[in-house]
Amino acid sequence: MTLYDDAVLVLKEYEDQPELSGVYLDHLAAHPDGMWKACGAGHLTASALVIDPARGRVLLTLHKKLSMWLQMGGHCEPGDRTLLRAALREAMEESGILDLRPLAEQPVRLDRHPIPGPCQWHLDVQYAVLAPAGAAERISDESLDLRWFTYDEVPEIADVSVVRLLERTRAVLDG
Repeated sequence: MTLYDDAVLVLKEYEDQPELSGVYLDHLAAHPDGMWKACGAGHLTASALVIDPARGRVLLTLHKKLSMWLQMGGHCEPGDRTLLRAALREAMEESGILDLRPLAEQPVRLDRHPIPGPCQWHLDVQYAVLAPAGAAERISDESLDLRWFTYDEVPEIADVSVVRLLERTRAVLDG
């Protein structure tokens, strides 16, 4: 199975945001290169919110280009076999925590947002990953800073997409 095939399967099985998952599926149907950064009409990205539920906190990165506190994530790469693995790879690279594990096999939510430059849209498939007890983060060259925030601090420092991701992640955690 290719990454494209995995994305189609994941989006067809994702039930929480049917209208938006339909937009993603239509995009992939119209753009066979819609998984890749080179697709000018937009492309899928994979991200993961790093969460430490025992301490009620999340790890966010101060994005170097956007100067915003965001979850870890980015573009899919040719070696990625699944969206989940792409999100995990990005989270490990950007957090320096190598033993992250998915909260669930399915995405937590989807977020479509415009981006500057020749490409028009990021169609982000968002996962949540659990940090092990005592995890030691390490800043990457892709960010200006890396910091743990309590759940209550997130709305004060992050945009609404991160707040919604945290809310949905907490709902999944609570079952």
